[in-house]
Amino acid sequence: MKKLLFAMLLMPLLMVSQSNEALVLENVMLTVQPDKIAEFEAGLAAHNNKFHAEGPYGARVYNVQNGKNAGKYMLIMGPLPWSAMDGRPSTQEHSDDNNKNVSAYLTSEVEVNYMKMHPELSNFSKDFEINKVSVFMIDIKRFKNGDFMEKVIKKVAKVYKEKMPDQIYGVYSNEMNNMDGMDFGWVEFFESSSWMAREDKFAQYFEEVHGAGSFQTFIADVEATTDGDRTEIWTLRNDLSGPGPMVEAVTRQ
Repeated sequence: MKKLLFAMLLMPLLMVSQSNEALVLENVMLTVQPDKIAEFEAGLAAHNNKFHAEGPYGARVYNVQNGKNAGKYMLIMGPLPWSAMDGRPSTQEHSDDNNKNVSAYLTSEVEVNYMKMHPELSNFSKDFEINKVSVFMIDIKRFKNGDFMEKVIKKVAKVYKEKMPDQIYGVYSNEMNNMDGMDFGWVEFFESSSWMAREDKFAQYFEEVHGAGSFQTFIADVEATTDGDRTEIWTLRNDLSGPGPMVEAVTRQ
């Protein structure tokens, strides 16, 4: 019975894979009124449990730990195709519950982005449980998207594939033009904060994969195609999320 239910939940995603339609994540950055955090969390947990508990419309919630967004909440729905976006929960009951128990405790500062998944460059080769996430965001120069993907990202993905095959990560690009440095995201999933203290051997690995002297050329390509970057650490709030922490690899292919 569990397998049957899981297959039913995956049906929209399986239909997407057959039609080769890209999957998208809806990322909503929420800023809560400082004196209403308890009410907001209680309302969001109940709302997600009722309306966004599972399937393509399931919503996970993260706390942002550092940078200019520290203290904010990131709500992520999906992945799902654009063709399924209009089927999201939109009843009057859903709207009333959201307005009364979630939006009422927010400030007017809300940011929404739609990030397209690139499974061919990502590594979701096994099921895993989300705990902590490193989100590396890049501001791409105008008209340099193609060069950036070819000269930077595909080369980085090759290094990860050959030298760090066990690292789970996702590659995403923003579906909407923006001027906020949110053109591209490289997202790595990890369990313990000790992961942050690991020795950085990327430059060494890069030259082992692409040849001696290749790293300096790579740095020049990064400089030529980007205007900057930043990294945020997010932690999953399983108590506020609809789906559990387990991610099935098949849903990210």
